[in-house]
Amino acid sequence: MPKPNPSFDLSIRDIDLIEAALHTVIRDLSIDRIENPELPADADADPLRQIHDLLGRLHNQKTFFRPGADTYIGG
Repeated sequence: MPKPNPSFDLSIRDIDLIEAALHTVIRDLSIDRIENPELPADADADPLRQIHDLLGRLHNQKTFFRPGADTYIGG
């Protein structure tokens, strides 16, 4: 039985492409849900919830730039 690779070598562009594709899938699933408002019986089986969870995990793994020497002005 092969072991899964725990390490990935993805560029920022790769991650952006994955996020854009997931947002497109969310859009399409949301349009389908408007036309057919039946929710899945099990919340864990809901593809929209799974994709939002995945996008959240991708977001939480990012390291955002914050200057250390200068005064930080957010916005």
